[in-house]
Amino acid sequence: MNTTLKHWRESATVILAAGLRHAQSSDSLKTGLEKVSDTAHRSAFDYQVLLLKRSSSSGFMPSVYVFPGGLVDSSDFSSEWQEIFQSFTKAPNYGIGVVKQTPETRPPIFGTDRAQLGSPIPGDVAFRICAVRETFEESGVLLVIPKHEESGIRVRTDDARDSDPQPALTTLSGLWDRDVLSKWRSLVIGDSANFIKMCKELQCLPNIWALHEWGNWLTPIGMQDKQRRYDTAFYICCLRDTPHTLHDEKEIVHFKWSSPSEALHSYKSKELLLAPPQVYELGRMCHCPSLTDLHRFAWQRSLEGCEQWLPLHLVAPDCFASILPGDALYPEKVDPSGKSGGVIKTEKSLEEFLQDSANLHRFVGQDPYSVTVQINITPKYNHLSPLCGKDVDNPSKNHSKL
Repeated sequence: MNTTLKHWRESATVILAAGLRHAQSSDSLKTGLEKVSDTAHRSAFDYQVLLLKRSSSSGFMPSVYVFPGGLVDSSDFSSEWQEIFQSFTKAPNYGIGVVKQTPETRPPIFGTDRAQLGSPIPGDVAFRICAVRETFEESGVLLVIPKHEESGIRVRTDDARDSDPQPALTTLSGLWDRDVLSKWRSLVIGDSANFIKMCKELQCLPNIWALHEWGNWLTPIGMQDKQRRYDTAFYICCLRDTPHTLHDEKEIVHFKWSSPSEALHSYKSKELLLAPPQVYELGRMCHCPSLTDLHRFAWQRSLEGCEQWLPLHLVAPDCFASILPGDALYPEKVDPSGKSGGVIKTEKSLEEFLQDSANLHRFVGQDPYSVTVQINITPKYNHLSPLCGKDVDNPSKNHSKL
């Protein structure tokens, strides 16, 4: 982990998409008929995404639904992982593959040479370990591979990354009963280093190969000096079936499996609160109503690279906005310390924003439940633009454009 960072704390999160078979929800005990619109949003997709509701007492994004994830720990970079991944240490990034993006354009969270910081574990590996560990802590979903099955892991190499066949959807091992996993989950929640001990005792490896690089979001620079700021690596993982899920009842007080459009519809209806990055990424996934298509896209795109996005607050008379890189209002140079340039002021109204024809890449809203994405630029690194507005309201018409 990068202990030299002054303004950001590194973290990792995973967008967990799972097939609908055996789907489970903590809302399943609710009575009453479902809304017809909710059924329509769900039926347009053959998968759902895991959303976790943060505690109202949380110091960061209280009561907001987020993807599973959290802060990186020094144990995620421990040399002990070399023993666990012994069969893969000579492959590029332990078989994950090497991103095509040039080093000078890589976001620092991915591009930093971790060996110079004293860790023998590549950052691309350690942040995936972090995402797997945090997902286990927060939801009970354990993304690992039994040691005796490691020979079936598909390794990506430098000379064959374009011709590598797409792996099958990820399945979870049923080797361990819930009591065993519950015991280890409590131990890992108490001390992150116990995740290494668990993998050794259970003879398993974190399934880093199932997590595909998706993006990099930084916490917007706020008005308060003591605001927590995170530099977060986003990954995506596609599971064949929806797994047994159990929130930790501490940081996380509720979980929900929803299709991307259903989650955005619930957000628009003020049934749940989403953070802007979740709104953006769920909008991207609306291009892919098929889990197989989503998995294919994530796999093929994962070695392209990604941008680092630091939203900047914009103060307007009748709305608020966050400006993203590529927008006409985004400055060429940004001070990440927050001492200057963190806030942009304008006299434009919301109506004027909606009519703006310049390069657009921004969040705009009048309250926390009305945030929408305005974008007319082409995403870099072969990524997707988020669907929004009427495109999300009519999920049955959103045929895959991949």
